[in-house]
Amino acid sequence: MKLFAFLRIVRAPPTLSRITGPLQFRLFQPDFVPRDPKAKPKRYKYPALYDPYGPKPPPCDKIIQLAERIATLPPDELKQIGPTLQARLRHPKMQQIATEGMDLGQGGPTAGSAKAEEKKVEKTAFDVKLEKFDAAAKIKVIKEVRAFTNLGLKEAKDLVEKTPVLLKQGVTKEEANGIIEKIKAAGGVAVVE
Repeated sequence: MKLFAFLRIVRAPPTLSRITGPLQFRLFQPDFVPRDPKAKPKRYKYPALYDPYGPKPPPCDKIIQLAERIATLPPDELKQIGPTLQARLRHPKMQQIATEGMDLGQGGPTAGSAKAEEKKVEKTAFDVKLEKFDAAAKIKVIKEVRAFTNLGLKEAKDLVEKTPVLLKQGVTKEEANGIIEKIKAAGGVAVVE
């Protein structure tokens, strides 16, 4: 008796055909008609102008008369229509987009050079670049590079061997001059960019 109860609990789930019923495949559907392989695809004609909202009713006579009166106004009065309607309908003013820092190509070459001169004057962060060093003073230069870059011995050696290379970026003028003097004393040549 226990074995029979156990088998009833452990019985296999129903098969897929009992769950889904008859197969849901197009070939087995009663209304399926196979397409003729030689038939050409249907071409649908689309309207020249598609309006998703459907046809609009024609404007009333009052609007047509107003449009005719606006069309006959002189150009000076036409320019006043937009701001007047904006004020009357209480529309918010359009905010002007800031174009600071964007090159819109309006100034020509002289404007670009004037901006470059302004940038040079306002520069506060500098980069220190190692140009070259004496082969005999390589170890001293590596020690100095390690001192101000906080690199390990191998990383500093690899950095020095890649000359010309940027050693430090975004430093003040005084700090850059101090680094250059230390490298010069060690036997290297560094410059500020």
